[in-house]
Amino acid sequence: MLPWTALSLALSLRLALARSGAERGPPASAPQGDLLFLLDSSASVSHYEFSRVREFLGQLVAPLPLGPGALRASLVHVGSRPYTEFPFGQHSSGAAVQDAIRAAAQRMGDTNTGLALAYAKEQLFAEVAGARPGVPKVLVWVTDGGSSDPVGPPMQELKDLGVTVFIVSTGRGNLLELSAAASAPAEDHLHFVDVDDLHIIAQELRGSILDAMQPQQLRASEVTSSSFRLAWPPLLTADSGYYVLELAPSAEPGNVRRQQLPGNATGWAWVSLDPDTDYDVELVPESNVHLVRPQYLRVHTLPEEAGPERIVISHARPRSLRVSWAPALGPAAVLGYHVQFGPLLGGAAQRVEVPAGRNSTTLQGLAPGTAYLVTVTAAFRSGRERALSAKACTPDGERSRAPRPQPPGGAGGAGTREPAAPPTRGPPSPEPGGGGAHRR
Repeated sequence: MLPWTALSLALSLRLALARSGAERGPPASAPQGDLLFLLDSSASVSHYEFSRVREFLGQLVAPLPLGPGALRASLVHVGSRPYTEFPFGQHSSGAAVQDAIRAAAQRMGDTNTGLALAYAKEQLFAEVAGARPGVPKVLVWVTDGGSSDPVGPPMQELKDLGVTVFIVSTGRGNLLELSAAASAPAEDHLHFVDVDDLHIIAQELRGSILDAMQPQQLRASEVTSSSFRLAWPPLLTADSGYYVLELAPSAEPGNVRRQQLPGNATGWAWVSLDPDTDYDVELVPESNVHLVRPQYLRVHTLPEEAGPERIVISHARPRSLRVSWAPALGPAAVLGYHVQFGPLLGGAAQRVEVPAGRNSTTLQGLAPGTAYLVTVTAAFRSGRERALSAKACTPDGERSRAPRPQPPGGAGGAGTREPAAPPTRGPPSPEPGGGGAHRR
């Protein structure tokens, strides 16, 4: 009887533990958060492209741990007006979300992405609209690259709320604009891929989403040359304790800045920092109710956002000229440069994109004998820009010269020489940086 009694007790204990685990729901390490898919459903997307993107999103969410106390998903269409296909909390499993995505119909209309982003902030991510406070929030924007309205300001408002932004472009988007819209660093949050190859990035993107949703994790976002934002999951409550947040340069551990925050806080922004510097962050939960371990993080601020300091105009030809500037900033500091140029006396302006690390470009297709205003703009990873302008002139085109008349009787004979016609004077060629540079 004893062996059977021992076996019975062991089975009962295992059943009790399994039952208690089921009642607790997902384990403490399960990711929690709100995941919003922003899908370009406008008329700029073909029906074939829309069906391929819809299939990709279904494959992306199927293995995710969706459910109460874990991840929640929502889908919003971009069109003339935003449309919610399903809100957070409506579906509690990956299979249900997958079925809802496959059933979504294209809305058509204009591509008002900015309007949809503002809608997402007010109607889905705001706590007054039912968003869960303190949990990570992720936006996945799938686009063909274009938008009928500005995207930058409403996207920045979402990022200021702590939303992590991933962007999937099917290849026709502007690199600088989309890089500025995605969370930093852009190389980890922005994907350019053909619509037929979306499955290639599914596993990587899914892993990045789960990393952004990990609980018990102190995270930094919106890193600039002088600031960054911290976020963490709710570890305390307003009644159970408070936080002490410490910040110090890694090279000067004794130079500590401290900030005390209430127990219901889940974020803080450090400002007035030095550029291109490593900082050590420590979050210390203080509580008499239960023990919560401190969390640590090292954050590197971006290099100083110094735009072009000097523009040089050279190799001026009737229909082209070369523009150079200094300093040349690399990809760690800037997303790239854009050079805009147009006639001073009116006319259409043109724009040339120059990748980070390069500091010159040749402007083609210019008009001879014309004064131009040239503006070089550095686009920084923080979303800010710095610009410098200079005037430049193209020389006149080649002119034919009439042969000089010979005096009567040959070169040595006497006679009256006809006066030469005065030369035609064109606009003066500017010095390097032509006419001086103007900072904006």
